[in-house]
Amino acid sequence: MKDKRLKATALRYKAQEDNAPKVVAKGSGKVAEKIISIAKQHNVPLREDPNLVEILSTLDLYQEIPPDLYRAVAEILAYIYKVSNRLH
Repeated sequence: MKDKRLKATALRYKAQEDNAPKVVAKGSGKVAEKIISIAKQHNVPLREDPNLVEILSTLDLYQEIPPDLYRAVAEILAYIYKVSNRLH
């Protein structure tokens, strides 16, 4: 049976420092709620993708995403950049 608790991951990507985005927070239940709350407090755009969260949550903290996830994460980053530009 699948775990139906809320899950969240947070990625960081600094083009000048990182080779690829890194997982900087992950959790389920209350931890996921806190990750989402902090993101909202800092006006970080959110994107819901349960399948990607499931995969990202298996990575270690501060681990760069593997190359096979580049396309999926690139789509998320493109969405975030688009939304961020609309907010400014």
